Amino acid sequence: MYLLVIFLSLFSSLLCGFGGRAFGTKGSTYISILFISVSGILSYIIFYEIVLLNSNCSIKLFPWFDSGLLLVQWGFLFDALTSTMLCVVLTVSMLVHIYSSEYMNTDPHLPRFMSYLSLFTFFMLLLITSDNFMQLFLGWEGVGLCSYLLISFWFTRLQANKSAIKAIIMNKIGDFGIALAIFCIFETFGTLEFSVVFSIVPYMVDETLNILGIYIDNITFISLLLFLGAIGKSAQLGLHTWLPDAMEGPTPVSALIHAATMVTAGVFLLIRVSPLIEYSNFALFVITVIGALTAFFAATTGLLQNDIKRVIAFSTCSQLGYMIFSCGLSGYNISLFHLTNHAFFKALLFLSAGSVIHSLNNEQDMRRMGGLINLLPFTYTMFLIGSLALAGFPFLAGFYSKDIILELAVSSYKIEGLFAYWLGSISALFTAFYSTRLIYFVFISKTNNSKIIMSQVHDAPFAMALPLIVLGFGSIFSGYLLKDLMIGPGAITFSNTIFVHPTHFKGIESEFIPLTLKLLPVFCSIAGVIFCLILNKFFSMLLLKLKMSKIGKFLFFFLSKKWFFDNVYNHYISRSILLFGHKYSFKLIDRGLLELLGPFGLQNLMFLISKKIQLLQTGYIYHYAFTFFLGFLFCNYMIIFALWSDIDFLLSIIDFRAIIIVTVSLFIYFFRSFPK
Repeated sequence: MYLLVIFLSLFSSLLCGFGGRAFGTKGSTYISILFISVSGILSYIIFYEIVLLNSNCSIKLFPWFDSGLLLVQWGFLFDALTSTMLCVVLTVSMLVHIYSSEYMNTDPHLPRFMSYLSLFTFFMLLLITSDNFMQLFLGWEGVGLCSYLLISFWFTRLQANKSAIKAIIMNKIGDFGIALAIFCIFETFGTLEFSVVFSIVPYMVDETLNILGIYIDNITFISLLLFLGAIGKSAQLGLHTWLPDAMEGPTPVSALIHAATMVTAGVFLLIRVSPLIEYSNFALFVITVIGALTAFFAATTGLLQNDIKRVIAFSTCSQLGYMIFSCGLSGYNISLFHLTNHAFFKALLFLSAGSVIHSLNNEQDMRRMGGLINLLPFTYTMFLIGSLALAGFPFLAGFYSKDIILELAVSSYKIEGLFAYWLGSISALFTAFYSTRLIYFVFISKTNNSKIIMSQVHDAPFAMALPLIVLGFGSIFSGYLLKDLMIGPGAITFSNTIFVHPTHFKGIESEFIPLTLKLLPVFCSIAGVIFCLILNKFFSMLLLKLKMSKIGKFLFFFLSKKWFFDNVYNHYISRSILLFGHKYSFKLIDRGLLELLGPFGLQNLMFLISKKIQLLQTGYIYHYAFTFFLGFLFCNYMIIFALWSDIDFLLSIIDFRAIIIVTVSLFIYFFRSFPK
C-alpha cells in the first residue's frame, strides 16, 4: 500500500503518455482520475495508521549509488509530516484531474496534459516520501521539470515558452544551492540519510568550513544553502519573479502548482530539515526576515494587478511568506497547518477563476469583466468563500492558521519576530483589500464585456463544480477540524518528526499576549474588506484623483511594475550576461581565440610557414651549406648548455675547435654581408 500510493501516479503518467493514442481522450482521462483517486484514498488510510495510530513506517528497497564511502539507497519514510503532505497533495491533485477533464475537454492534447499532471504528482510524492537528500533532490528536480512542461503546455504561444524558461532558470539558481548543500552535508556527516544526519547534528555545532580562506560555521552555511533552494521553489523575495509569469499555463496547472506541489516544496524542505536549521540562529533570522519581506512585497504588488490569475498568484507568494517566517520562528507545525489550509482555499480560488475564464471565452483581464454575480451564482459563492478564507475572515480556514502565525511572531520576543508581526498584519490588510477588489471587479461592478460574450456565459458544469464543492467545504472547515491535531501545546502529532530547540519554542507565550495584539490581524482583515467596498462603490472618483496625484502616480507605477524587480534583472543582469555572451564569449573567444588556435588558425599558420619555407629553397649550394653549419652550431650549443654541469664528460665528446671555426666563419659571413 505504501509503495502503491507513490507509484500509481507514475503508472498513470506512463499509460496516458505512451498509450494516449490507443486510449483516446476519454480513456486517458478516466485512467488518470482512477489511479490518482485510488492513491488519494490510500493516503487517508496511511494518515490514519501513521498519525492517529502513531505508527511510523520506513521502507528500504535496493542501493541506488554505491561508490566508495557514498551509499544511497532507494528508501521511503512515512511519518506524520509525510502522511499529512500525502493527503494534501493527492486530494488537490485528484480534484484538479477531475476538473481538467471538463476544462480541457476541447484540447486535442488532453492525454499529454493528463500525463504531465500525473508525473507532476509523482515527483512531488517522491520528494515528500524520501528518506535521504539525494532522493529528495531527484523529486526536487522532477517537479521543476514538470512545471516547465506544464507552463509551456501550449507551446505555440511565445509568452508561454518564455514564462516556462524563466521559471526553470530562476529555480535552477535555488537548485544550485541545494546541490552545494548536499555536497557539504556529505563532507560534514559522511552520509545523506536523514536519520543519521539529524541525529549527529548536535555534535557538529562547532564545526567550521574553510571557503576561500574564510572559516564559516558549517551548520549555518548548510542551512542557508538549503534555504536558497526554498527561496527558488517557494518564490521568496529575489527569486519570486517566475511565479506570476507561470500563469501562462492552463488554469488547472496553476491550481496544482500553487496549492499542492512546486511552491510548497520549499516550505516542506524547511520543515523536514528542522533538526538541522534549529542549531543556527543566524539562518533562522534570515529565514524570518526574508519571509516577512516576501509577505509584504507580494501583498502590496497584488493591489494593482488586473489579471485575475496574477492577483491570486501574488496572494500565493504572500501566503508562502507567512509559512516561511513561521519556520524562521520555529513554528514548523503552524507553518504546516497554514500550508494545509492554504491548499484548500488557494485551489478553490484558482479553479473558480478557471470557471470564470472558461465561461468568458478565456478572458482574464478583470477590467473587462463584471456583472457576473447573477450569471455565475455558484462560482461567485465558491469565489467568495475562497477570498474570505484567504483574507483571514473569522472562523474560516485562513483565520485559524494565519492568526496563530502572527501571534507566534509577536510572542517570540525577538526583533525579527516583531518585524514579521507588523509586516504580516499590514499584509493582512492589503490581502483583504485585493481579495475584495477581485470579487468586486469580477462579479459586482458593471460589466465591460461585449453582449455576445455575456450572452454565452454559463456556470460550471458538474465535473468542474464537484471539485469546487469539496474545496469549498475544506476552505470552511479544515482550520477548525485540524487545529487541535496540528497546533497547540497538547498536539503531539509531529513530536517525532519536527524538532524545535528548547530555547526557541515560544508557543506557550502566544496564549498570554495582550488581546489587542491578538485581534489586530482580524481587524486589519475586516478593515481591508470594508475599505475596498466603500472606495470602489462610493468613492471611485476619489481613487481616480489619488492615482492622478504626484505621489499616487509614483505609487501606482511602482506597485504595478512589481517593485521593478523584472526591470532590474532584465537591464542589469540579463542584458549584461547577454552582452558578455555575444561580445566576449562568442566574438572574442569562440570566433576569435578558438578559431585562431583551432582549424582556421592552424590552416593559416601552416600556409604561412610553407610560404616562408619556400623562400629558403633558393637552389644555391652555399645557402644550403650555411643552413647546415647553422644547424650544426645550434645543436652543439644546446649540448653544451645541457651538459655544462659535467664539464669533463662535455670536453670528451665535443671538439671545441670545430665550434670555434664555424662560429668565426659565420661571424665573418654576417660581417661581410652588411652594406658598406
